[in-house]
Amino acid sequence: MIAQIIVCLSTMNSYSPFKGKTGVKRVLNATQYSLAGFKSAFSHEAAFRQIVLINIVLIPGSFFLNVTAVEQALMVAVCLLALIVELLNSAIEAVVDRISLEKHPLSKNAKDMGSAAQFVALGIIFFVWLIILMK
Repeated sequence: MIAQIIVCLSTMNSYSPFKGKTGVKRVLNATQYSLAGFKSAFSHEAAFRQIVLINIVLIPGSFFLNVTAVEQALMVAVCLLALIVELLNSAIEAVVDRISLEKHPLSKNAKDMGSAAQFVALGIIFFVWLIILMK
């Protein structure tokens, strides 16, 4: 069974017409897709813009605090984590909306769980910064 899964995973690229680029071309394509994702999130998602604003304030601000390099790295990392979570949350919402705009309990659950993940990420920022600043 595990061998079948490994074979399936190793040959997945041949099943998708969107896969198949290798080497530098793949990296360039991936970079373009990532930049398009950032542009789309910034253009269409107010929550993403709010998290970017929080990062614009907090990350540079961390350089002016009397903290160790490890503490500063942690402060920056949790800020970036919130960006990642918001991108994933927005992706979940887009997929759910693409499937159907009608109200459905599973669609609500998916969107609510994505929102809950972002809530946890923001809580992590709050508590990490609080713990470091209160030392």
